Amino acid sequence: MKFSSTATFLFTISSVTSTLGFSIGSSSTRPSSSASSAFLAKSNTIISKKNNSLQNHKIDSIFNPHLASRNNSNKNNNIRTQMSMSYSVGVVGATGAVGKEIVGCLNKSSMNVSELRIFGSSRSAGSKRDAGKFGEIEVELFDVEKARECDVVFLAVSGDFSLEYARAIAEGENGAVVIDNSSAFRYKEDVPLVVPEINGECTKTSKLIANPNCTTAIGLMALWPLHKLFKLKRVLMSTYQAASGAGQPGMDELQEGTRAVLSGERDIAENKIFAHPLPFNVIPHIDKFQDNGYTKEEMKVTWEARKICGLDDDFPLSCTAVRIPTYRAHSETIVIETEEDVDIDAARKALEEAPGVRLVDDISNEKYPMPLTATGQYDVEVGRLRKSLVFGDKGLEMFVVGDQLLRGAALNAVLVAEEMASNGSLVAKTTA
Repeated sequence: MKFSSTATFLFTISSVTSTLGFSIGSSSTRPSSSASSAFLAKSNTIISKKNNSLQNHKIDSIFNPHLASRNNSNKNNNIRTQMSMSYSVGVVGATGAVGKEIVGCLNKSSMNVSELRIFGSSRSAGSKRDAGKFGEIEVELFDVEKARECDVVFLAVSGDFSLEYARAIAEGENGAVVIDNSSAFRYKEDVPLVVPEINGECTKTSKLIANPNCTTAIGLMALWPLHKLFKLKRVLMSTYQAASGAGQPGMDELQEGTRAVLSGERDIAENKIFAHPLPFNVIPHIDKFQDNGYTKEEMKVTWEARKICGLDDDFPLSCTAVRIPTYRAHSETIVIETEEDVDIDAARKALEEAPGVRLVDDISNEKYPMPLTATGQYDVEVGRLRKSLVFGDKGLEMFVVGDQLLRGAALNAVLVAEEMASNGSLVAKTTA
């Protein structure tokens, strides 16, 4: 098999809607996470000026038993291969909230992007978009064959679009690697669901990769190091999710509604995106309610955490998801019961050393995770660590905040691609 000097992979990133996902089968059907063990076995807003370079996000120190045992010389060879290989990248939906962040992450990525192509509908084809260091780019009309020509394509589109086109783009010897941010393939046994710091080796098993739900990805960044240290027995989570979870339309509705109320134009804001007016309110309802009384957003956390971490299908994890009137960055209160006794100092050390995590836990100086400080940051903030009054020595409670559009979507997708390039599962396309 001959390979060119460029490699193709396609990122399928869905636009985040108020329902946050595509319904797969019956709403009451619980997807099995048994595939996780098989995969593991086989392998606009406040932006901080802090340096967020992806090059500083060290994939090589990922908390993954497979990665930890990888031969260092092979690592170095893979990294040299990645750095010497250039990629042609395409983005569909680059004007959406997630699509914009994908382009931003690519601007800072360690990957050598030789070409960036933007695909869109007939409405946007022919227009031009500012792509940072890649310059001004003319939007092309999306076509599967054109996408398969690329080395990198991001689709910031719906789950329906993913179901229709993802496998077609990935199939065959010359197909692209597809990284899909919708919920369309998350529970399919043949599709790895990946957070690179946890199960990046799973990317070796498939050319189609699913990106997790934003809430799951943020929470697992904190849970995984603690699971390795103390072994999780059960998890209780409450989430406080920003308007950005509903994409740009959700953020726009919050902004306009707040303005209307503060100006005296309305007593209560209008709502079209959210179930109820969001300004000056909280809404304990994200996505559709299931037969068991939980919403699908809440069940996504349970289903996806089990699959990504290789936990049992009946591992007890419960979530209550609440929409709050912040612009972006999701917050989570997480309570865990563990098999081993908890050592708070050891927990802090593990979190300090975990890639993609920033420990913010200095209550004497009133420093703790907040959406205000986590917005625009690549790292997930973790703080308020203390032993649980409920579970005693075998329990811990913490507060976690992460940028939903970055760690929960665009950043994770780009890191998946970087991991595939470094572990050898992303190779150059064949040429005639």
